[in-house]
Amino acid sequence: MSAEPRATYRHGDLRAALLAAGMDLARDGGPDAVVLREATRRAGVSPNAAYRHFADRAALLAAVSDTAQGLVADRMEDELSAAPDPPDAGTRARRRLRAVGTGYLGFAQEQPGLFRAAFFVPGDLSQAFSPAKAGRAGRSPYQILSDVLDELVAAGALAPERRPGGEFLAWSAVHGLATLVLDGPLRGLTDELIAGARERLLDMVDRGL
Repeated sequence: MSAEPRATYRHGDLRAALLAAGMDLARDGGPDAVVLREATRRAGVSPNAAYRHFADRAALLAAVSDTAQGLVADRMEDELSAAPDPPDAGTRARRRLRAVGTGYLGFAQEQPGLFRAAFFVPGDLSQAFSPAKAGRAGRSPYQILSDVLDELVAAGALAPERRPGGEFLAWSAVHGLATLVLDGPLRGLTDELIAGARERLLDMVDRGL
């Protein structure tokens, strides 16, 4: 039996409820599963009520994508917090770069539906630093990567002339592995083989920059 529409939402509560429902849908089925009508059903409101907050499915999916990117950022920040802190600045910066990649790939394996929703939604880099995509520390995934690359330059571990565009190279490599493992020919690999591929890929990114 479908839920009856609620009449007790205060301003702002309905948007949060719809977004939470959209996140649950994405968690279970990726971006294709995010449907505005189903989100309204789960939130217990009429479809018409949703349009005051999300004009259409694309608007809800964009909000889900932003929120999911914030969760990716949180996972990356967790790895950064746990990264070793050696006295040598160059070694420390390299380990932090590795932690960023480990967190990104870890999220992809742990939350494949949300990962797909985070990065398989059409968009461009104009919003890469948007606060809407930020995690609890206030940084988006792209900003975290950018900051760590700047740390490499400051530590003398990356030549300044090689810094421009470094985000594209590192991100492309790590995201490519995540995509192949989730939806491509590597999806049948064992956890052990995936872990080995991850470590070798992160070595390659470090050397390639």
